[in-house]
Amino acid sequence: MTGIVYKSTGSWYTVKSESGDFVDCRIKGKFRMKGIKSTNPIAVGDHVDYELEESNNQITGVINAIHDRKNYIVRKSVNLSKQTHIIASNIDIVFLLVTINNPPTTTSFIDRFLVTAEAYGIEAVLVFNKIDTFDEAALDEQLFLQYTYEKIGYQCLRVSAQERKGLDKLIDLMKGKVSMFSGHSGVGKSTLVNAIEPSLNLKTKQISDSHSQGQHTTTFAEMFDLSFGAQIIDTPGIRGFGVVDMEKAEISDYFPEFFKLKDQCKFNNCLHKEEPKCAVKEALENEEISWSRYNSYLKILEGDEENYRTDIYDEDRKNSDKSRS
Repeated sequence: MTGIVYKSTGSWYTVKSESGDFVDCRIKGKFRMKGIKSTNPIAVGDHVDYELEESNNQITGVINAIHDRKNYIVRKSVNLSKQTHIIASNIDIVFLLVTINNPPTTTSFIDRFLVTAEAYGIEAVLVFNKIDTFDEAALDEQLFLQYTYEKIGYQCLRVSAQERKGLDKLIDLMKGKVSMFSGHSGVGKSTLVNAIEPSLNLKTKQISDSHSQGQHTTTFAEMFDLSFGAQIIDTPGIRGFGVVDMEKAEISDYFPEFFKLKDQCKFNNCLHKEEPKCAVKEALENEEISWSRYNSYLKILEGDEENYRTDIYDEDRKNSDKSRS
């Protein structure tokens, strides 16, 4: 039998069959022995083959094959730095939820996520959430970030789940597709999914006052069928986003505004650092490229993986302010 993985809880997987039935499945041990570096050999969104078995009057399944993935989103495993964690697979479009203060989303986090989406060929849209809470300073920063990313070519949406603003455009982009919502804990992923599809009634929590950071409400990635002909994958909040499996020479290719200028650099293998006659650095000096984007590029290039999860707010907020001024 063939089906799609709708939920992963580590050792068990909820699979939806082609006939629409859900069955709890486990995997054969060999999947863990194939040398897959990922902490999770099977991810939500995977298409799998499985066999049914009966034990103690309960019918469960055993997954025995994984179909080739169209794409997937991967990040460094939180606890095992040399391993990766596949967040979800076979995604048509990913929505990165961005909040300005509650909690703050850094440009470094946004850029690491966008680089990964570019590398795996997934369309990414930035969703600025909680616009109903903005004061003048927050609105100024949000519009500045929107200008920065729209200039590169990324689509940006402004939404409020609480006041149901901007949801129609978001729903139009989701129709007929498998979408993924991602972002820090507390950016309002589950609240937004509930606003789009109230019958799901996903759990939500308030922001922690002490650190202005969200509390994890989604423990495992899970896919849901929506009433308007779409699927959504809701994911756990991500604290930091480590970029994996990229050669230094290819990183700039995943910054679209850098890639456009690549053939104008003097050297074919230009890393856009100290090389002479670098078109990217010239564009940077002429303020045609955002300093915050260049700063993110340097951090990824230098392999700043020790600090990608620590102090994720302060430094990048300051750099963003410098870029604006």
